[in-house]
Amino acid sequence: MIRHRTIREPAVAGSFYPAGGERLGELVDACLAAAPGTRAGTPSLGALVPHAGLVYSGAIAAAGWQALLAGTGPAPTVVILGTNHSAWFEGVAVFDTGAWRQPTGEVAVDEEVAGSVASLGAPFAANPGAHREEHSIEVQLPLLRALRPGARIVPCSVAAGTGRAAVEAGRRIGARLAELRADGREILLAISTDMAHYPAHEVAVAVTERLLPSIVALDAEALAAQEQAEARSGARGVVCGMCGIQPAVLGLAALRAMGASGGAVLAAATSADAGGPTDRAVGYLAVAFA
Repeated sequence: MIRHRTIREPAVAGSFYPAGGERLGELVDACLAAAPGTRAGTPSLGALVPHAGLVYSGAIAAAGWQALLAGTGPAPTVVILGTNHSAWFEGVAVFDTGAWRQPTGEVAVDEEVAGSVASLGAPFAANPGAHREEHSIEVQLPLLRALRPGARIVPCSVAAGTGRAAVEAGRRIGARLAELRADGREILLAISTDMAHYPAHEVAVAVTERLLPSIVALDAEALAAQEQAEARSGARGVVCGMCGIQPAVLGLAALRAMGASGGAVLAAATSADAGGPTDRAVGYLAVAFA
């Protein structure tokens, strides 16, 4: 049986990043040049990176991707846990075949790893259609492709909640990825999330600072509780502490199961730092996990 190869077309080219390959390449180069210096040391198993328009969060995201893809070995497979902004479903939607097209070229899906993740059963399932309009994974790909052109991806859009079942799902995918790594596969994990929406700049900074201890400690349960407290705090303008709290909870549990012991903060900022309004900001954070 011949399997149909799905090509996922760009959904936000021309808005979150330039639609032309030359202009996009120039912007990516600028983001990489502006990224805060990464920390030397143990190679990363995973990273938390923001997903706003590249002119706003690109330098912060670049810091995370530089740390994650710093190795000199074979091009890795990166499992990317995205935020579900655009599709109505419950679970973890795995894009399991084909490639994602970018203005600078295609990024191939690692179909073997994607199939292995989808085969874990609920909440994991093959569901390429859930990714059609979602930007949180798409905006990572220009940076990934610039740094490691041969890297493959396993895109996963996460709508699995933040409770015990989500933590267990994270443990299960992390255990599966650890098994594949033990067999010699170079597999890494990325969590795509922005931080607080849409308070004043200084409030967004404070929210990130309160969420950081749980993130760097890989404490998924504590992070879920603190983020919920931030969202319910009544602080002016705060809609959420993290728009990607669901992939973050699942991802931290997965990283712990993969053998990570903690995180190191690489960079943090808000949209106001990139020229956005100071009274209505979004927080950005990059963390490397090892």
